[in-house]
Formats: sequence, C-alpha cells, structure tokens
Amino acid sequence: MTENIAEPSASTVTRLSPAKLNLFLHITGKRADGYHNLQTVFRLLDWGDYLHFSVSDNAVISTIDSELSANQFCHQLLILAGAEAITISIEDNLIFKAARALLAFAIQSNTLPAQLAKVHITLDKHLPMGAGLGGGSSNAATTMLVLNEIWQLNFTCAELIKIGATVGADVPIFIFGQDAIAMGIGEELTAINLPNQQYLVLTPNAHVNTAKLFAHPKLQRDIAPLSIQTIQSQSNYYVQDLLTPYHNVFTPVVTSLAPAVTDALNYLQGLEAQTLSTARMTGSGSAVFLPLDASVATNEELVAKWIADAPCAGYVVGSL
Repeated sequence: MTENIAEPSASTVTRLSPAKLNLFLHITGKRADGYHNLQTVFRLLDWGDYLHFSVSDNAVISTIDSELSANQFCHQLLILAGAEAITISIEDNLIFKAARALLAFAIQSNTLPAQLAKVHITLDKHLPMGAGLGGGSSNAATTMLVLNEIWQLNFTCAELIKIGATVGADVPIFIFGQDAIAMGIGEELTAINLPNQQYLVLTPNAHVNTAKLFAHPKLQRDIAPLSIQTIQSQSNYYVQDLLTPYHNVFTPVVTSLAPAVTDALNYLQGLEAQTLSTARMTGSGSAVFLPLDASVATNEELVAKWIADAPCAGYVVGSL
C-alpha cells in the first residue's frame, strides 16, 4: 500500500438522503432464512438528512497488490463525522457498513480500481432515529450511490440493490430512488406512479425494538399476498385512505407497547374528518402520518395550528 499525504484539494458533493413512508405494510409469511416476506408501497419524501462528501483529490490509496480486507480499506479511506451520537463504533454505523459492502463486492468481483480517493463524509442529521422513516437505510444507500461514482466502481443499479440488501432491508428502495411496490424482504421493487401528496408527519418520542416486534406473538404474519397488478390498480385504497385489505400489521403491536404512538395516532385520527384521509403508522413505527388534501395543505395557518397542538414534534412534508 502506498499513500500520498500531500495536502488535499477537496471538492464536496452534497446529497439529500430522503425519508420514506410505508403507505401500508403486510407480512405474508416467514422465510426459511428467518426473515419475513413483506408487501408494501414505499413513498419517498422531499425531507431527510443531508450527506456531504468531501473528496480529497490528492490523498489517494493505491490498491495494487494489496491484501487489505474491505474493513481495513474502509478505515483507510473514510472519515465519518456527525454520526457519533448514532453508534459508539464507526463499524456499527450503516454509512460505514455501506462503504465496506461496496468495497467487499469490488474485491470479490475483482473490479477494485488501482487507486481510491479518500473521502470525508459529514452527516447532517434531521430525521429522528427509530421512527420508521428509513433514515439509516437512506444514509447507507446515498453513501453507496455517491461512492460508486467517486470511486468509479461502475456498479449498475441492480448490483447496488443486491449489495444494499446485505446492509439492510430498506436500503434497496433508496437505491431504486422512486416510489415502488416492494416484496420479498423489500428488495423486489416495482415502480409505481402516485399523485403528488403532502403529509402531516408526527414523530413521538418512542422506540420499540424491531427484532422484538417481529418476534411478538400478536404480530400478524400470514396476510394473503396480493399481486403487483392488484396493488397497482387499487392505489385509491391506500394513497389517501387506508381501506380493507390494506393496513400496517405493526400498528396494533406498537400501540400496545408505546403509549406515545397511540397518542400521536389518536390525534391525527381526530383530524381525519377535515382532511378526508386516513391516519396511519409508517414501517414498524414510531412515526405516524396523515395524507393532506391539496386544499388543506395550502392552508398554512390551519396546518401550523395542527402542528402546534400535536402531542409531539410534527412536520409537513411532500412526496419526492
């Protein structure tokens, strides 16, 4: 390994790392590998974290004849700031895991470039953690997309989705980059065109361990699977309203364990008559949301009052 330690001339790339909503979320069965098969529609938002990638143009690590592991390469190549409150160890952070997975795939496929530039990543965190908004997974996907460009790895979207699925079940949708019907563990994605929408999102201060939820005896795991064609044709069942058979299987479990989520959801349900829509929880919680009709979303005074009166932090956000 050789390293040029000359003072770098850095250029910076900034990307939105968007949040997502699950318009509904079903579990259709448990897999042989221990994971669960899901069906959901992901909605990407114009709200999220920001990642800043500063490329040290003159600080380059040669990979020629190197036997370093992907983990060692990551430590050599990445400096991560802004994530200290998320994980104690950098190796546990999804941004680091995403970069490591990229490098591991490049090593295994013998496509690692002869030289790689050092990158300083700064996370500007806005999304609450453990809210079911996909913040960490989005950070991982954004990291993979940008490093794929910076390091000129030239992996295809399909390859990145495959790599991303090894980092986390929600990573593929953020690599896919558009609203989608998701199946499998979330990596089988089919694009869906949905109307632009505004949402009132509440983020109660509650977090229920996802593994605990998946193991909960009252979690419904046998929802009858729907065809992609059915989900596409029945968008009016879950975009504005949430009509049978569409629902979020985690809602009754989370609300039984987290009173703050119940309070937030009850609050939004009290607004349904005015918005003509159905409040619901996203992912495995704790965030809840209410679709807003265009006539309501543009009434800034009314929406500001709803946020002020909410039992927890609230935001008005739009589809991406």
